[in-house]
Amino acid sequence: MSINTRSILSVSLNLLLSLLLLIAAAWGGFALYYQLALSTPWLIGGLLLWVGLSVFALIRLWRAPRLHGVLIYLILHTTLLLWWNSLTPSNNHQWQDDVAQMTSGHVEGDQVTLFNVRNFDWHSETEYTPRWETRTYDLSKLRSVDMLTSHWGMDAIAHVLVSFGFDDHQFVTFSVEIRKKKGQEFSEIAGFFKQYELSILATDERDAVAVRPNVRGEDTFLYRIDMPEAIRRQLFLSYIEQANQLLEQPRFYNTVTANCTTLVFAMMQHISGGLPLDSRLLLTGYLPSYIEELDGLTDGFSLSQLRSAGRITERSKSAEHSPAYSKIIRQGVPGW
Repeated sequence: MSINTRSILSVSLNLLLSLLLLIAAAWGGFALYYQLALSTPWLIGGLLLWVGLSVFALIRLWRAPRLHGVLIYLILHTTLLLWWNSLTPSNNHQWQDDVAQMTSGHVEGDQVTLFNVRNFDWHSETEYTPRWETRTYDLSKLRSVDMLTSHWGMDAIAHVLVSFGFDDHQFVTFSVEIRKKKGQEFSEIAGFFKQYELSILATDERDAVAVRPNVRGEDTFLYRIDMPEAIRRQLFLSYIEQANQLLEQPRFYNTVTANCTTLVFAMMQHISGGLPLDSRLLLTGYLPSYIEELDGLTDGFSLSQLRSAGRITERSKSAEHSPAYSKIIRQGVPGW
């Protein structure tokens, strides 16, 4: 091998190692920023120390022997990963009121009892009347599944809720929620760094559905899902199973791998299998088109027609205080 070839390979290897180090250093910086419970001066000092050590490792990569830089990198990031893996989720924090409780369920034959069903009366984003209720449902009367997507800015991003309907005109909505601690704000970036725990909440539609268009100003859409009776029942039971599991085994939220869509996808994959991975599982605003391609929406209508008829934003506002809220928001929705 010629000297020039060896030089090119050496530089290429250094560039690759440098890129890996920079990515790891950036990830580590964010992890330290979001997880170190230090006052601002100490936090800044810790971040500067991390940057300094990373730069030192990077410099050593480009000086012979390269092994010194690699060893410094490995020591730094092994230490960081050991610390990172020591961070475990917990259900014992001072939670914000809307996630202060966790839903759980008990199943006996067709009879289901849900504990801590949230049924808040929202006056504004900060003013509400809290209510946590125990409700019972008869699975033999389970007749419908609806998916709701609620958008607050970009078309590609939406929160996804799933609502189950029964013959006795009861509806219960399940929502995968982050559990924010008191004083904590949501950040998509922070969601990558173990900032929030996960919760599956069962709610009244006049709570989790209505609060989004009526109080938060979101644009909300409802789609009737075409799902066989057996799968419908299994999905409902899967929500209960997952909720009970999170109560016993806390889990961190992750913006990509453990969110309002990926958990539901995992449940459906376990139930029926064969569901294809797709970018729309992350770009949740486009999830209806994914479900349409799986023949999961009401037949005989285009997606644009389903979206237009399923836009419940204004109907939700007009039905805000009506006991027939669930019926009103479904008026004109194909399949209903």
